[in-house]
Amino acid sequence: MSKKRCGWVEDTFPEYIKYHDEEWGVPVHDDRTHFEFLMLEGAQAGLSWSTILKRREGYRKAFANFDPKKVAKFNEAKIQELLKDEGIIRNKLKVRSAVTNAQLFLDIQEEFGSFDTYIWEFVGGKPIINHWKSMKGLPATSKESDALSKDLKKRGFKFVGSTIMYAHMQACGLVMDHMVDCFRYAELNTEH
Repeated sequence: MSKKRCGWVEDTFPEYIKYHDEEWGVPVHDDRTHFEFLMLEGAQAGLSWSTILKRREGYRKAFANFDPKKVAKFNEAKIQELLKDEGIIRNKLKVRSAVTNAQLFLDIQEEFGSFDTYIWEFVGGKPIINHWKSMKGLPATSKESDALSKDLKKRGFKFVGSTIMYAHMQACGLVMDHMVDCFRYAELNTEH
């Protein structure tokens, strides 16, 4: 018998299923993983998540295995090289924002000790567990993603609108939005 999954999972795409089953909604406390998702979700703006997942390895190679210290040092020559890299989305604003965001990410690490400490404050230090029965009820933003987006924008981050930040919070387990009938809901629900 096949497992019941959230309605957004595309059954025809193995990496998508693996992402849903193993990563999406799992609480993240690793700064490099947070940086990876910030980069990937920023790159996704206006595109589908499957488009980005198919290029994840390309991003890993192009952006120094998502090491914010290395990405923060990318110079103009490196940016021009990335704009020719077919393994990523070659959008000038998105590529440049990855470098800027890496620099600002390091500032947050210095200020708070870690990006993880910073971001989890927006949900009071523990995951928000939602109980969605239908994809229709699923929001694109929340008051928490609004606050996170506003703060990141104030710090100079790009491609961090509330919808993108809500997707980040879902992906990194700050918000648990698996449908109640999805097999991952029971596995990740920390309320019981």
